[in-house]
Parts: sequence; structure tokens; C-alpha cells
Amino acid sequence: MTNSARAAAAAATVAVLAAVVGGCSDNGDGSSTSKSPTPTASASQGGSPSADAGTVNSRSGKLGQILVDGQGRTLYLFEADTSDKSTCSGGCAKAWPPATTTGTPKGGGGVKSDLLGTTTRDDGSKQVTYNGHPLYSFEGDQEPGDTNGQGLDQFGAKWFVLDEAGNKVEKPAEDSSSGGGGY
Repeated sequence: MTNSARAAAAAATVAVLAAVVGGCSDNGDGSSTSKSPTPTASASQGGSPSADAGTVNSRSGKLGQILVDGQGRTLYLFEADTSDKSTCSGGCAKAWPPATTTGTPKGGGGVKSDLLGTTTRDDGSKQVTYNGHPLYSFEGDQEPGDTNGQGLDQFGAKWFVLDEAGNKVEKPAEDSSSGGGGY
């Protein structure tokens, strides 16, 4: 490689590093911040970013009027959560991604804004709560409106959808092989 080729390669490397570092800023206190999309579920826990982060709506279906996120994905409570503190992490949070937000959660439809809140997870993210229950989606729900997690006993306790009052719905989901399980 010639000296001019090495110089061009070095300049390109510096430009790429500058672009990467440019996305971060120093707060003057030794910490750095970077801008990122607001997630509905922590990406480190199997979730995906969404513009509808922290939005809780309600939707009518076979289980009645239940809570869904801003993308229409069913939200669940975990019976092992006996307070607003989540007990679902690691493999549990991969199968049942927590609904997280970086802002104030918003309610739509019949959702009661005074029942919305957040709790801080062990990883520092803010999980959306409703009526004191940390909220989760289920990886087994493929389409908006699916309720395949209803009544499942996983990770030491059962999972249930919630009604607009923030109470668990104990009605079993219909067998998805017979066309149920969703809306």
C-alpha cells in the first residue's frame, strides 16, 4: 500500500470514528449520553423500539375489553409480581418483554390515566405499570390482538391479560387451533 493510500485509509477511519463518537455527548460530569429511539420493550431484554412507546390502549376481543400497547399487542400481568416491582428478568424478560418507556406513559380509549405509572427495573429502564401491575407483551403473540399468553404458567407463576380497571382477566383464551387465541 502506498503512503497516499495509507493516508486515505487513515482519514476514512477517522471520519467513521468521528461519526460514531459524534452521536454521543459528554455531560461534563464524566458520563455520556446518546440519542436512541424510545423502546416499548427493552432491546437488551428482547424488545424492539417503537414510536408508540409507553402508550396503553384498550381493545375488545374474545376476552373482553383488554389492554394493548400502541401497536395493538396484548399486555399481560405476571402473578409473581406482588408489587409494582418486576420479578421477570433474564430468560423471562426475553419470552415476556417488559413494556418500557423513557417518558410518561399515555393512555388511549378506555384506559384510565390515573392507573398508569412506571417502575424502575434492575437494568435502570422504566417499565410501564397499570393499577400497580408491571406490564409485559408475549413473544408468542405474532399479530396484534393475539392472546396466546393468557393463563400460561411460566417462570414460576401465571400470566393474564388485564381489563380497563387494571384487573386480571381469568377467562381462558380459546384454543388457537380452533381459530381462537386472538381477536
